[in-house]
Amino acid sequence: MVDVLLGLQWGDEGKGKIVDVLAPQYQVVARFQGGPNAGHTLEFDGFKHVLHQIPSGIFRNDILNIIGNGVVLDPIVFKKEIDGLSKYNLPLTQNLQISKKASIILPTHRLLDAAYEQAKGAAKIGSTLRGIGPAYQDKVGRQGLRVGDVLSPNFRKQYDTLVTIHKTILEQNNFDYTSTLPQAEEEFFAAVEFMKQFQLTNSEYTVNQALNDGKKILAEGAQGSLLDIDFGSYPFVTSSNTMTAGACTGLGIAPRQIGEVYGIFKAYCTRVGSGPFPTELLDETGEQMRKAGNEFGATTGRPRRCGWLDLPALKYAIMINGVTQLVMMKVDVLNIFDQINICTHYELPDGTVTEQLPYDLCDTTVTPIYKSFDGWQTDLTNVHAFDEMPSQLAAYVSFLEESLGLPISFISTSPDREAIIHRQALTV
Repeated sequence: MVDVLLGLQWGDEGKGKIVDVLAPQYQVVARFQGGPNAGHTLEFDGFKHVLHQIPSGIFRNDILNIIGNGVVLDPIVFKKEIDGLSKYNLPLTQNLQISKKASIILPTHRLLDAAYEQAKGAAKIGSTLRGIGPAYQDKVGRQGLRVGDVLSPNFRKQYDTLVTIHKTILEQNNFDYTSTLPQAEEEFFAAVEFMKQFQLTNSEYTVNQALNDGKKILAEGAQGSLLDIDFGSYPFVTSSNTMTAGACTGLGIAPRQIGEVYGIFKAYCTRVGSGPFPTELLDETGEQMRKAGNEFGATTGRPRRCGWLDLPALKYAIMINGVTQLVMMKVDVLNIFDQINICTHYELPDGTVTEQLPYDLCDTTVTPIYKSFDGWQTDLTNVHAFDEMPSQLAAYVSFLEESLGLPISFISTSPDREAIIHRQALTV
């Protein structure tokens, strides 16, 4: 079976750590969407490492890691990631495969990303400017380049044809590319040559053969469900399907192969970039949350917007993903608060109270309705089991499990891989 692990909020939920924790149960870990706009942070043995495109199972030598066809891959970032992993002496050319059908991010995709954001002015999306959106545009427009194309003797011609189209668009937007593109292209083609030493495969066959052999696969998502191109807070979303269904299209597996769906969420909410955020705290409480949680983007370094946990949004994400188990991250960030709030409903401008996300959330002012809880104000460092939790935290967890109708099987109490409270899946 294929178990899926994904974020239930606006990304940055801590997926990398949980993939690393769960990885020993699996023989394959596969990324199914997104690109270098994702940053999965892993901490262990005193080290901190951020992965952007490489699956988070890479630190386990006996696991095959796959970059799936649904990913948009930047060869330059890929080379830098591999260089950064060299100190760990990992067998990277043996346990990392890249789908030939994964799309390639070109240097001009980054330039287009910047040009499009510049043209939007105050209405900008808040893109990471990594070229993700333009790369997916070319994929959907049936003119993009894919990893398998780098093996073709005509690759340079294909590249030049697409870049000519990009240059025309950049010129129409009065965006200068002449000063930066030559050096970026030199770096790009060197990275493409570097990438050829890895296994470039028809990964859908690899994945399905692994299933036929009885191996367990963990599908790793990037970003979060509320950034899904179809079901997120459009247009303030990413350019791929970040939900469970994306694992099928992003790896080439049948829906009937999906087993457990691990939904990851923080004990509060964060968001990077523009877009609606009903429970955002634009006060000292929000700033305290940001500092305590070190809420700055792993990819961009941008400060994250912070707010209380949003149950209507969380229930929505659970529904569209078919979540079977919940994982709550960064509970320790709330240690400092004497009172903690959870948004249980929204009040709409006409006075209607609802648990549903409005279609026009971007244009509708919703007022969160909160339920308050006593804070636990306890250091959780030495808490290793559910029955050791402070009573206030236990009450917080019980309320969430009852409200969401799902077990919270893992609770993370600090960034380190060992700082996790785990219990077997329960029936709520």
